[in-house]
Amino acid sequence: METIGTWWMWVGFAIFVVVAIGIDLWVMERQGAHQVTMKEAAGWSVLWFSLAFVFVALLWAYLDSSQGRTVANTVSMQFITGYLVEKSLSVDNIFVFLMIFSYFGVPPQYQKRALITGIIGAIVLRAILILAGAWLLATFHWLLYVFGAFLVFTGAKMWLAAGKEPDIAQNPVLRFLRGRMKISNEFDGEKLSTQINGVKYYTPLFVVLVLIGTTDVIFAVDSIPAIFAITSDPFIVLTANIFAILGLRALYFLLADLADRFHLLAYGLALVLIFIGGKMLLIDLVKIPIGYALLVTAALIAASIVASLATSRKPGPPAH
Repeated sequence: METIGTWWMWVGFAIFVVVAIGIDLWVMERQGAHQVTMKEAAGWSVLWFSLAFVFVALLWAYLDSSQGRTVANTVSMQFITGYLVEKSLSVDNIFVFLMIFSYFGVPPQYQKRALITGIIGAIVLRAILILAGAWLLATFHWLLYVFGAFLVFTGAKMWLAAGKEPDIAQNPVLRFLRGRMKISNEFDGEKLSTQINGVKYYTPLFVVLVLIGTTDVIFAVDSIPAIFAITSDPFIVLTANIFAILGLRALYFLLADLADRFHLLAYGLALVLIFIGGKMLLIDLVKIPIGYALLVTAALIAASIVASLATSRKPGPPAH
C-alpha cells in the first residue's frame, strides 16, 4: 500500500488519538453526569475543527520540505476533501443518534457517556475497515467499481429516504435484544445493568449503546468507500476519518436542537455520494482533479444548508 505516512507519523497520530480520548474521558469524569450546554459544545467543536487544520498545516509543511510543493498541495487537498465529506456524513449520523435518544427518552446528562463510548468503538472499527479496504483496493483494482456503484446506490437510496424518519421500534437489533434479554424500563444512573428483585436487567442505556454502535457500522460502510474515491492513501483516509469522528460528540450537542433547521441536508449528502461514486466509476476514463472534487463537494453541502435555513424560516406577520 502506497502512503506518505512514515512509521513515526503513524505512531505519532496513534499517540495523539489516545491522548485526545484520554483527556475527553478525564474531563467527562470530572464534570460528572450533566447536560452539555451550547457554549460548551461550541467550544469543543471549534477545538476539534482547529486541531484538524493544524494537523493538515503541519502535514503540508513536512511534505513541502520533503517531497515538494505539488505533493504537499495535492495531499493537503485530499485530506481537506476527505475530512469535509466525513464530517458532513457524520451530521446524518447525529440525526439518527438524536432519534435514538428521543425514542428511549435518554436524559441529557447521560447522553454524553453514550456518545463517547460509541466514538471509541467507531475509531477502532474504522481503523480496521480502512486498513482492510486499503489492502483490498491495492490488491484488487476492480473493487473501485464495486465501491463506486455502491456509493451511487447509497446516494440514490438516501435521496429517496430523505425526510422520512426510520421506525426505531422495528429495528432488527432492538427486536433481537428485546427478545433475548431482560431490559428494564427505567434508567439506573449511567449503569448498563441493574438488579430488580434480585434479577439482573439491562438498562435502556445499554440498548442505546448497542444501537449507536450498530448505526456507526452502517454509516462506516457508507462513508469509508466515499473517501477512498478521493485518495487511496490509508494514512490520509484514516486521519481524515478519525478527526471527523473525534468532534462528533461536541457536534451532536451543538446541532441537536437545530436538527429541524437542516431538513434538506440529506439531499445534499445524497448528491455528494452520487458524485463521488461517479468519480470512482470513471476513475480509469476521466481524472477529476482533487481541487474540483473539493469545490463540488463543498458547493453541494453549502447549497443544501443554505436552502434548509432559507426554507425553515418562519414567515413573519403580514404587513399592514
